[in-house]
Amino acid sequence: MSSYETAVARYFTAWNATGAEELAKAVAAAWGEGGSYTDPLVDVRGHESVAAVIAGAQEQFPGFEFRQTGVVEGHHDVARFQWELVSLADGSAPVAGSDVITLDGDGRIRTVTGFLDRMPMA
Repeated sequence: MSSYETAVARYFTAWNATGAEELAKAVAAAWGEGGSYTDPLVDVRGHESVAAVIAGAQEQFPGFEFRQTGVVEGHHDVARFQWELVSLADGSAPVAGSDVITLDGDGRIRTVTGFLDRMPMA
């Protein structure tokens, strides 16, 4: 597994972590100190803020899981990948997007820039 794939696997472990303690550990494993997450809806920095965004998404979509679609592509310290938010009940995926991450020297996430390709109507 490449360093990009490893980083993305840790990213999805964080997004799918259950419980505050497991989520905090997963975010710390995936993001470097001071790491950030930015998408059209949020712009946060630091482990606690990233964990709060993830917890908020989990509250908004109970019974869903984030899954990677396609392959991880990377070069230098940058990687990109696509994902869907999938219902564990019926397999529907109302939300999908693509993310670009930069990695620090330890292979943890320095930045995430997310794009939402599909969102349910409000």
